[in-house]
Amino acid sequence: MKPKDTMPSRLQTLFDRRTVLCDGAMGTSLYARGVFINRCYDELNLSQPELVRGVHEEYLQAGAEIIETNTFGANALRLQRYGLADRVEEINQAGVRLARQAVRQFSEKQAGTALIAGSVGPLGVHLEPLGKTGLDEAREAFAAQVRALAAGGPGVGADLLIIETMPALNEAEQAVLAARMAAPDLPVAVMITVDEDANCLDGASPETAAARIGSWGVDALGCNCSVGPATVLTAIERMAAATEVPLMAMPNAGMPRSVEGRNIYLCSPEYMASFARKFIKAGVQFVGGCCGTTPQHIKAMKSALRAVGAQTASHGRAAREPIVTETPPAPLEQRSRIGRLIRAGEFVTMVEIVPPRGIDCGKELHGAHELAGVGIHAINVPDSPRASARMSAQSLCIQIQQKTGIETVLHYTCRDRNVLSIQSDLLGASSIGLRNILCLTGDPPKLGNYPDATAVYDVDAIGLVNIVHRLNHGLDIGGNPIGASTGFTIAVAANPGVPDLDHEVRRFAWKVEAGAEYAITQPVFDLRILEVFLKRVEGFRIPVIAGIWPLTSLRNAEFMKNDLRVSVPDEILARMANASTPELARAEGILIAQEMLTAARAMVQGAQVSAPFGRYSAAVEVLRDVLPPGPNTAIPGATRPANREETKVGQL
Repeated sequence: MKPKDTMPSRLQTLFDRRTVLCDGAMGTSLYARGVFINRCYDELNLSQPELVRGVHEEYLQAGAEIIETNTFGANALRLQRYGLADRVEEINQAGVRLARQAVRQFSEKQAGTALIAGSVGPLGVHLEPLGKTGLDEAREAFAAQVRALAAGGPGVGADLLIIETMPALNEAEQAVLAARMAAPDLPVAVMITVDEDANCLDGASPETAAARIGSWGVDALGCNCSVGPATVLTAIERMAAATEVPLMAMPNAGMPRSVEGRNIYLCSPEYMASFARKFIKAGVQFVGGCCGTTPQHIKAMKSALRAVGAQTASHGRAAREPIVTETPPAPLEQRSRIGRLIRAGEFVTMVEIVPPRGIDCGKELHGAHELAGVGIHAINVPDSPRASARMSAQSLCIQIQQKTGIETVLHYTCRDRNVLSIQSDLLGASSIGLRNILCLTGDPPKLGNYPDATAVYDVDAIGLVNIVHRLNHGLDIGGNPIGASTGFTIAVAANPGVPDLDHEVRRFAWKVEAGAEYAITQPVFDLRILEVFLKRVEGFRIPVIAGIWPLTSLRNAEFMKNDLRVSVPDEILARMANASTPELARAEGILIAQEMLTAARAMVQGAQVSAPFGRYSAAVEVLRDVLPPGPNTAIPGATRPANREETKVGQL
C-alpha cells in the first residue's frame, strides 16, 4: 500500500515507516514455566528476574524488534491487591532493567537490537461516571507508573510506551494524559480491546475509538488482546478508515479453551502468521501478539512478514470523523405523568408496592387498583429490596400499568447486572411502556436470604444515571446511536440522615451532573435533618420527593434506626414505646407520618409513602390531606386510626 505523504510520527521515524514485529504474551510464557495464575506476575521482576529475562530473550531470538516490559499490571491500584502498592517504582524500574539486559545480551551475540516498550495496562477499576475512581486518581496512578518506566532517560528507561488492553476510552485518555505529563519525550502507542462485535468494551465503535485516540496526538493506535485475530482484523480495518495515525495490532491467539483445568489458546503459529499478512495488507505497521502467543507464534509471524516484503506502514486512507447522531428525549412534561407533575410544580404522591415472593401478584394488583382510585399519582416498585428474591420489579410494573392504568416508577439496581445487561433491560423496559426509573446501587447480597450470591456492581447509581441519560439521547454507553430515545424520567435516591453527609452531598451532586431529574429520599423522621440536607444541595437542587414511612411498632422503629441506619429521633421511639397495643402503635405510626408530611410539605415536591406489610390503607391515611377530594378518600375496608388526641404522645 502506497505511503501517505504525511509527517511521520515519532514511532514511525524510529523504524523508517517499515513494518515492525513486536513480541507476544509475557503471562502465557510465565504460566508455562509453572508460575501459578494467582501470583502477581509483575512482582516476578523482583523475586524471579531470571524467568522474566528468559522470556524476553526467547522473543528476541524469534525476531521481535519491540519487547514489552513485564509491567502490565504494575500500577498502584492493581498492585494494592497483593499488598504491593508502595512498590510501583521498584517493580517498574526492575521490569525495564530486565528487558534492557536481555536486549544488550542479544545485541552482543546476534548483532541485532530491539526497542523496549514500557507496558501500561488498565487499572482494573471503573472510572467516573460509571465507577467510583475519579479521573484525576486514575491519571495520577498512570503517571506514577510512567515516571518509573521512564526513569533514567535514554538508554536506561523505556524507549517508548505501549498503553494496552484499554477497555474504555475515558481510561485510555487518562493514561495518555499521564504519559504526556510524566514522560513527554517518549513515543506513545495506545491499543483498545474489543468484544465479538469489534466494539470497545465501553461500547465505542472502532471508528469512534480511532478518531478520538488519534486526536490525542499519539504515535500509534490499534487493538490488542480481545477474542482473536479475526475480530481484531475487523476492528483494525474499521479503524483505518477513521485515522491516519500508524496502526498497531497484537491479538490473542484465539479464544481460550479450558483443557484439564488449564486455559489453552488453540490458534497455531501458522494461523497467526496468516493473519500477520492480513494485518499488513490492512495497513498495520506494528504487529505482534497478546494472550496465548508464544515465541513460536512470533517466529512464524516473522517469516510471514519477510514473505510479504512489506516496506511501508502507511495505510493511505483518508481520515474521517464518525458521525454520531443524537435523538434527544421529549421534554420532561411529555415523557410521563410524573414528569408532567414535576415540571408543573405540583405535589406528587407515590405509594410503594413491594413485589411478591412468588408468582401470584393478585394482592399487589388489587392494592394498585384501589390506590389509583383514591388519586395516588404513581406506584413505586422496589427491585428485590434487602437483596431478597422476589418477582422482578419490571414484571410487576408492567402488570400494574396494563391492568390498573396507574403509572409506575421502576426501581432499578446495579447489584445483579453488568453494563450489557443494564442496557438490554432498559431498552426492553422502554419498549414495553415503562417511563419512570429510580436509579439505585442496590443492597449487597450479604444483607439478604442468599448471602453467598455473587454481586456484579459494574457501575453504581451514578454510573447507572449516566447510562440512562445516554439512552435518553439515543446513544449507548459507547456513544453509538441506538435510534429512538428511551425517554425515561430519571430519579435517584438520597439519604439525608447518613452519618457522612459530606459524602452523600457529593454523590448527590454527581447524580445531578450525570442527568438525574428528581430525587426520592429515604424515610424521614427528623425534619431538622431534611432541612440541613436541602440547604446543602441548594446549588444543584432538583425536585425532591420525601420518603414517608408509617411505623407499625417500636420494633419496626428500632429496625429502621439500627438495621437500616435511618435517623429516628429518641422522641419518636418514645412515642412508639408508649403505644400499649398493636392497633395503637400502628395508629401512632400513621400520625407521626402525617405530622412529618405536614411539616415537610412546603420544602419538597412530593411524598413517597411506604405501605409496611402491604397495608395500603395506612399509606392512604398518611396522604389523605393531599389527595383530591371525593368519595374515595381511603381504600374500602381500611381501618382509620384512632382519634388524633387519643394517640398523640408528643410532637415532632
